[in-house]
Amino acid sequence: MPQKNIYSVEKVPESFLKNNNLNKSITVESSSVWLKRGVWLYFLLLIFEGALRKWILPGLSAPLLVVRDPLAILIIASAWNKNLLPPNKYMSSMIVVCVIATITALTIGHGSISVAAYGARILLIHFPLIFAIGEIFSRGDVVKIGKVMLWISIPVVILTAMQFYSPQSSWVNRGVGGDMEGSGFSGALGFFRPSGTFSFTTGNTLFFSFLACFVLFFWVSNEKVNKIILIAATTALLASIPFSISRTLFFSIVVSLFFTLIAVSRDPKYLVRMLLATIFLVLMITLLSHTESIGTAINAFTHRFETAGKIEGGVAGSILNRYLGGLIDAITNTDNLPFFGFGIGMGTNAGSAMLTGDRAFLIAEEEWGRLIGEMGIALGILTILIRLAFSFSLTLKSYKKIENGDLLPWILLSFALLIIPQGQWAQPTALGFSTLVGGLILAIVSTKENLFLRNE
Repeated sequence: MPQKNIYSVEKVPESFLKNNNLNKSITVESSSVWLKRGVWLYFLLLIFEGALRKWILPGLSAPLLVVRDPLAILIIASAWNKNLLPPNKYMSSMIVVCVIATITALTIGHGSISVAAYGARILLIHFPLIFAIGEIFSRGDVVKIGKVMLWISIPVVILTAMQFYSPQSSWVNRGVGGDMEGSGFSGALGFFRPSGTFSFTTGNTLFFSFLACFVLFFWVSNEKVNKIILIAATTALLASIPFSISRTLFFSIVVSLFFTLIAVSRDPKYLVRMLLATIFLVLMITLLSHTESIGTAINAFTHRFETAGKIEGGVAGSILNRYLGGLIDAITNTDNLPFFGFGIGMGTNAGSAMLTGDRAFLIAEEEWGRLIGEMGIALGILTILIRLAFSFSLTLKSYKKIENGDLLPWILLSFALLIIPQGQWAQPTALGFSTLVGGLILAIVSTKENLFLRNE
């Protein structure tokens, strides 16, 4: 059998191009290199956006809130121009719904152009970016993102520990815009939930939830990775649970572990790796729990877990209330709701600040309640259904990849299903992680035949 020749973009012979009709492919690959860099920049800004707003450029904290938006617009426009963003039913439906909601907000809703624009950007910019990332990135790019996450997690957990033990008036806990009251949020036993490199504690929780997917994947897969860094990142992930005082993070990691178990159960060769990983995790948990610094954090986390569990009816009640209760409340609490809602953007904190001068939840804190309150029962439910349908599509495609021996999209799906269907997209960091993980999964499950576009 003749050996296949794989050429680099710069060294492909003319005869090879003509015989294989790949001139257009080379052009696409050459011009899409910077698009990949744009996605990488989006990822880095997502991780360090809060650091810019709190410590480096506090005077520009307001415009930095949407610092990723111009970049997202540029990526989408360029991808569209290069035929890397083909229309699909999810994106087209969401754009139509958003346009109608924007018009009704300006005509019969709150009437503010700036508020409507802020709300519309969620569906007009970041949701289409999911599909752009899916076309621009390859599976190799997704793996690289995971390896970078491992490296970043080490300093981030150190920062989180410093924030946990430092007073809110300290520099590490400084809030957005240099706020001296601190960026921490009420936790337990006098300790506050740290924000890490993010503007708010939600970002820190999402970061480590996202990290958990890659940590589990690298433990059970054949992917080459620095074992020392993997062990350090695993330790960082385990330590982040008590330091974060976040039940959401704990639940998210449990969900990712459950998804991983489903994936490895289909092939016995993965079970041995999963067993070794489990033994290592148990040993690390035992070791960490006996250290004084993390032992204190575990006490705070356990106290919050027990206290909140009693209020919300235990673990099962908490999960049902967080994931399903929002939809039920959103549909049932619509007595005085106009048919087209109060206007897109009004339910965001930034929108409320523009309308009233105060950051608050004018409509609802839960995502589904916000969508229905902003756009009305018809458009709101339609938006929810689009997000659910897209999530279902990702689930089917990711599950099929398990049959081909690729566990990565399925494990990433464990995080995606927690934030794409009902994540709080009004919060820029949650929106960013939803956009990123959705795009990364699409990058793996999408079928692309172009040799050079899929060049690793």
